[in-house]
Amino acid sequence: MTRIEAPRGTHDVLPREQPLWQTVTGEMERLCALYGYRRIQTPVFEDTELFARTSGVGSDIVQKEMYTFEDRSGRSLTLRPEGTAPICRAYLEHGMQREPQPVKLYTLATMYRYAAPQRGRFREHWQLSLEAIGSADPAVDAEVIQFYDTLLRNLGVQDYELRLNSIGDRNCRPQYVEKLNAWLDAHADALDDEARQKRATSPLRVFDVKNEAVRAALEDAPKIGDSLCDECAEHFGRVLGHLDAYGVPYTIDATLVRGLDYYTRTAFEFIGPDESAQASTICGGGRYDYLVEEIGGQPTPGIGFGAGIERLVLSLELEGIRAAEPQLDVFVAVEPGQSAFALVAELRHAGLAADTELAGRSLKGQLSYGAKRANAVVVVAKDGMTLRRPGELDVDVDIDELKELLAR
Repeated sequence: MTRIEAPRGTHDVLPREQPLWQTVTGEMERLCALYGYRRIQTPVFEDTELFARTSGVGSDIVQKEMYTFEDRSGRSLTLRPEGTAPICRAYLEHGMQREPQPVKLYTLATMYRYAAPQRGRFREHWQLSLEAIGSADPAVDAEVIQFYDTLLRNLGVQDYELRLNSIGDRNCRPQYVEKLNAWLDAHADALDDEARQKRATSPLRVFDVKNEAVRAALEDAPKIGDSLCDECAEHFGRVLGHLDAYGVPYTIDATLVRGLDYYTRTAFEFIGPDESAQASTICGGGRYDYLVEEIGGQPTPGIGFGAGIERLVLSLELEGIRAAEPQLDVFVAVEPGQSAFALVAELRHAGLAADTELAGRSLKGQLSYGAKRANAVVVVAKDGMTLRRPGELDVDVDIDELKELLAR
């Protein structure tokens, strides 16, 4: 009989991997609370139109990567490929625009993209989506960016780089696109099929090509930073000023664009220590001042990011950062003919992590197993209990003494 395995592009987070995983997600949630972000959970699937409108029908996500299906009523649904559009849909649907702005939200959830699996890159992956909706203040941009910089520093990641750009807005981007198209026409022989396809959907996307020769040629293309209107230039300058005040180092990348249509003005990426080009971006985001409008709301500014948890965990591992598996407070070993279930229940009720023998081991086997799993071992014999701890003498105890000693 053929063995069933996890679908390609998915993965199990095993118990031995959970300590580092929980370190990452726990610090994410702790910082969200410190920064005033509230948790939101959206459905794992949405109306397909939500992503077609906001991501852009020509984007790689919509064209190549979405898991889309019809339900039994013939409705087109899509497993969420990213977290921003669903959160903005919920913001609008539930009237959060009537709350004090900005509304600061986050989710830790699975995302789904049909792409070639690679190290740190999965078809089903976990992501932190952090969104601040309802304010155009450059200080919000800087806070969102500084949040992730702080997360990396707190987790001990040292080898990373923040890249920034401004991609303008409806006022200045059309004029830039006209200049870019003229340059692309004059240098058509420098483009490959991928670049031509991206250009056909949105000229800005040519900067997202993977071919290094094409990327090198595009270094000579007009840069949007030279075409920003006064308002966008001032906005970007103030973002940089706030980041300087925070002490967050950055590199301005004049060719940085994001692959979704809803981005405006500030765009950014954090590049991690992985040398693999596909897995090196550990966080990407930017401002999306037209997204809520695209799904039927009033013009509403917003900014946020998506940060893959698998890629961040990989970054920690590449820098040699580990997390120890938590130990039980006590393992209760029993001599033949004795039972410890009531004792274990009482210890757990007292808030102590406790376990006992469930596999029929000998007393010697129990002691060996308990020494690996717990900070202390209690031996239950016919005539009483003995507490054993490394580096200490054995102590005969009753239940009250045991709880008191274990709580120290």
